[in-house]
Amino acid sequence: MKILVAEDDQNIREGLVSLLQREGYDPVGARDGREALHLFDSLAPDFVCLDIMMPGLDGYEVCRQIRRKSPHVPVIFISAKSEEIDRVLGLELGADDFIVKPFGVREVVARIRAVTRRYLTARQDAADGEMKTEPFRMGDLGVFPAELRARRADAAVDLSLREVKMLQLLYRHAGKVVTRDMFFDACWGRDYMPDSRTLDQHVAHLRKRIERDPKNPRIIATVHGAGYRYQPD
Repeated sequence: MKILVAEDDQNIREGLVSLLQREGYDPVGARDGREALHLFDSLAPDFVCLDIMMPGLDGYEVCRQIRRKSPHVPVIFISAKSEEIDRVLGLELGADDFIVKPFGVREVVARIRAVTRRYLTARQDAADGEMKTEPFRMGDLGVFPAELRARRADAAVDLSLREVKMLQLLYRHAGKVVTRDMFFDACWGRDYMPDSRTLDQHVAHLRKRIERDPKNPRIIATVHGAGYRYQPD
């Protein structure tokens, strides 16, 4: 999913872009409202994060123009303006959520995941050119891409967009080795320059949450020197 991040504060903008990349999104930053509209027209993002107080055009006007062009694209306002009237105006303009600065990383991730779930559920076809939303099973684990969740019995596990893509890739190639390059191309993007430990760290973190016994994994098994494999029972 492509996300447009419009924020005039460079540190906040770059921090949000980095955070979204870690979650598995494809973010691009805009320094002001006019650049945001230009990038919206040229890139057709799936999702928009908007600061309100930006030079040139403020976030409210950017949202108005986006809504005229694309009534259904999700929009989240991220702003230091915290008065109730600001929230009400943002929501009346069609924003899906409103996050007040300063914010915590967990709050931003949770809000973006929530809006992503609503977006994927509404589409129920394909997102990001590859990601399908149909549920599937890996052993006794049910994976629900549109919800960004997995379930085993009554226990639910929240997943990032990238983690869902990793499980989808393993499921599509069940019984076969999924190489490191295949993971990076499908889950990080072909332009990503991988760190040798990046994939292993993601796999280790995911195993802790979805495997019954992370030390003896059944869903994401290591194929030494080659990659990983999901072997159906």
